Amino acid sequence: MAYDRNDAEVNDFCRLLKSEAEASGYNLNPDVPFTEDLVAGLLTNEERYGYRACPCRLADGRREEDRDIICPCDYRDADLYEYDACYCGLYVSKRIMNGDKPLSPVPERRPAGGPYRTAGSGKDDGSFSLPLPVWCCRVCGYLCARENPPETCPICKADKDRFERFI
Repeated sequence: MAYDRNDAEVNDFCRLLKSEAEASGYNLNPDVPFTEDLVAGLLTNEERYGYRACPCRLADGRREEDRDIICPCDYRDADLYEYDACYCGLYVSKRIMNGDKPLSPVPERRPAGGPYRTAGSGKDDGSFSLPLPVWCCRVCGYLCARENPPETCPICKADKDRFERFI
C-alpha cells in the first residue's frame, strides 16, 4: 500500500509522533505537508521492512543492518545539536520551530557501510569503555548516553544547559 499525506493513517501517526515528541522535549517540523510526506515514508518502510526506517536513507531491508536508521535514528540528537534538525528534517530544534532559523540541509552522519556503534571493549582487568559520554540532568538526575546532552530533558523539561557530563 502506498501512503500519501492525505491518508487517515498518516494523519493519525503524525498526531501520535507529535504528542510523543513534545512529551520527550522534541519538536516535529512545523511544515505540515513536509512532515506528512516523511511520515508516509516511515509507514511505507514499516510495511515494506517491518520497521520504520528513515525515509531519506536507503534501507538494507535487514533490521540488524538498519538499526541505526530506525526512526528516531541514532543520529537525531547529534544532528539536532549541531544543525538544529535531523538528517531528514522530521525533528527540529526550538530555533527552527519558532522561525528563528531556517531549515537547511544536514550532512549525512551515517558512515558508508552501516552502523557506527560498537560495543565497549571489556578488558581482562574488569574495566570497560563506553562508546559515548553519559550526561546527567542536574535537575532530575536523568542519564543519557550520546555525544551531546539533549536540547530538553525528556523527564523534567530542563534546558540542555542544566546537563553535566557524568561519565
